[in-house]
Amino acid sequence: MLPEIDPQQLAQMRTAATVTVVDVREADEYRAGHVPGARSMPLGVLGARVPELPRDRPVYVVCQSGGRSAQATRMLRGVGVEAVNVRGGTAAWIQTGQPVEHGTATEATR
Repeated sequence: MLPEIDPQQLAQMRTAATVTVVDVREADEYRAGHVPGARSMPLGVLGARVPELPRDRPVYVVCQSGGRSAQATRMLRGVGVEAVNVRGGTAAWIQTGQPVEHGTATEATR
């Protein structure tokens, strides 16, 4: 079973400096609106960027609706990253009234 978290749970946790959120959507989707502080790592390049991810804590993976992030979560778990899928993706994040950042990719770790 794929570990998942809902947007409300992520919102409560993401203020901690040790929370890493990875957005696996394409750059244009990310620029249109993303979880504040999320790192942009499009699914197509995620495999090459695995070394950038922490191995000592969970990594929360988000896309638009949950499909790509589920795929990314499986891949990351297969290489030893404690990845957790964000159920419903950015769409669910927005629907629950959570804040959204717009603009270019950030390397901020949260």
